[in-house]
Amino acid sequence: MHAMVLNKIGSPLEWTELPDRHPGPGQIRVKVTACGVCRTDLHVVDGELPHPQVPIIPGHEIVGRIDEIGAGVEGLIIGQRIGIPWLGHTCGSCPYCQMNRENLCDHPIFTGYTRDGGFATATIADARFAFPLGEAGSDVSLAPLLCAGLIGWRSLVTAGQGKRLGLYGFGAAAHIIAQVATGQGRSVFAFTRLGDIKTQAFARTLGAVWAGSSTELPPEPLDAAIIFAPVGDLVPLALKAVRKGGRVVCAGIHMSDIPSFPYASLWEERELVSVANLTRQDGLDFLSKAPGMAIKMQTTSYPLRNANKALGDLRAGRFEGAAVLVV
Repeated sequence: MHAMVLNKIGSPLEWTELPDRHPGPGQIRVKVTACGVCRTDLHVVDGELPHPQVPIIPGHEIVGRIDEIGAGVEGLIIGQRIGIPWLGHTCGSCPYCQMNRENLCDHPIFTGYTRDGGFATATIADARFAFPLGEAGSDVSLAPLLCAGLIGWRSLVTAGQGKRLGLYGFGAAAHIIAQVATGQGRSVFAFTRLGDIKTQAFARTLGAVWAGSSTELPPEPLDAAIIFAPVGDLVPLALKAVRKGGRVVCAGIHMSDIPSFPYASLWEERELVSVANLTRQDGLDFLSKAPGMAIKMQTTSYPLRNANKALGDLRAGRFEGAAVLVV
């Protein structure tokens, strides 16, 4: 197998030939066909997540075909197309797992962070944390659903049923969830970097009723807001944008420090909450509904060897929607 390997935090990934790997009990080996490039991959490469482990193969929006099955695996077959998400394994015994809150597991394993991921020609996965994808849709269009879509979906559910929804940071997740929310009859307000007219126009093509800078107030108070950008400065701005009793959801796994803000911005029963990881039920719920949501996936494809360019373009905001590595 070949992979783009992170050998040193902050350094470029290196194209590496590795011995073939075989699945253990309860595992599957997947021949990777596509892998989305997520902002969390940047956090891994930059060492912004705690306890970084190197060497590591990043990538956690994996689409591929099963080509070897370990002992004890049931319900999956050779050649089946599956998706592998960020949450790669949970202990099943900690208090959070026992409360059906496996996204908060005390002893999790994360794909592309604490277990090798999908920037490779093949990967090993826990069969229980692999989602059958069926045959509808291309591998490239499905890959971003495995994180941008799943985390976006969990964030949307957490935001509640409000009709006026703000999305701060209009990248891969927001461009998916804007379409989902619009399909649900909600009004979407898109917030971008100052002067990013191109992204604002893109948001309008996906149904946003308003698009502007994150420093602006929307034309009417929001029922809820989701912050996808890893920028702590957005929290006070979003709190000012939501109505009394509104909710602000922080969707990223990493965010820069939140600056101090007056209590008045939080008062009147506004809520500030975070979303952590995902559960398998999130995956089952969203992936079963996604084919009927008419999501127009905007993707930019790169060969696997060009993973460093894809990461660089993501960091610089050089594309709309999502980046996907093609094997």
